Amino acid sequence: MPPIVHCVRHAQGVHNLSTANHVIHDPSLTDLGNEQCRLLRDNFPFHDRIELITASPLRRTIYTAYQSFQPVFEKHKDMKIVLLPDVQETSDVPCDTGSDPEVLRKEMEEKGIPVDMSLVQEGWNSKTGHYAPTNEAIKKRARAARRWLKARPEKEIIVVTHGGFLHYFTEDWEDSSQYQGTGWSNTEYRTFAFSEETHKDDLEGYPLDGDNATMVETVESRHRRGKDGPMLDRERQRTLYKLGTQGWDDQGLQLSTAEREHATVPEGKEVEGVRV
Repeated sequence: MPPIVHCVRHAQGVHNLSTANHVIHDPSLTDLGNEQCRLLRDNFPFHDRIELITASPLRRTIYTAYQSFQPVFEKHKDMKIVLLPDVQETSDVPCDTGSDPEVLRKEMEEKGIPVDMSLVQEGWNSKTGHYAPTNEAIKKRARAARRWLKARPEKEIIVVTHGGFLHYFTEDWEDSSQYQGTGWSNTEYRTFAFSEETHKDDLEGYPLDGDNATMVETVESRHRRGKDGPMLDRERQRTLYKLGTQGWDDQGLQLSTAEREHATVPEGKEVEGVRV
């Protein structure tokens, strides 16, 4: 049986404080972000069920995973955070671009954070090819990550990733612009199961070479965040996907650095996940 996946957006990073901070390369967490991790650690009810923790290889997601799920590490002494390049954030601005493998490995060793970097290869942070900031590339790696997770033997898994990418990963585009470029607040978690249906096309209708590995948010998870009923169906998500990605592109929230120079990016700061 495929695993249950608890998806988590990272805690507040330095880049969330203002759009000017988007030029900071691979920023870490703010003091508020560290506090958000402590709150998630104390309030997440499923620590005892978790058998695998994964994260995007950026600093803010790694630190969120390590701090927020300490009870899991205490229970499983050999637990390591499996770093998944496929779940890195969507754009190629400095704040969404990860560190070189050796730099990252050295920092994690110095901090005593147990990570499995076997999937983090040279070029993972190039933002080209498989990791390019294009809808096509992002959809492809989101699906690759879902398929990798679906094949895992663990029963319940944590994935700590990013606000924009989470919409591609979960294929849930409801409220995708509630905050700046995402509908997820910092350290928000939602719970998903893999669909029993086999979809062989993406949200744009393009055929796939096999299973899409579609995920569906559980009704209990939706109730936790004040939503009634099941996740919106796939046909509705197709429409929301088009509206959401176009809106992000118009704001320059998911483009190459060169393209962003010609877009209007809203100014402001983010407080507890809310752009004000």
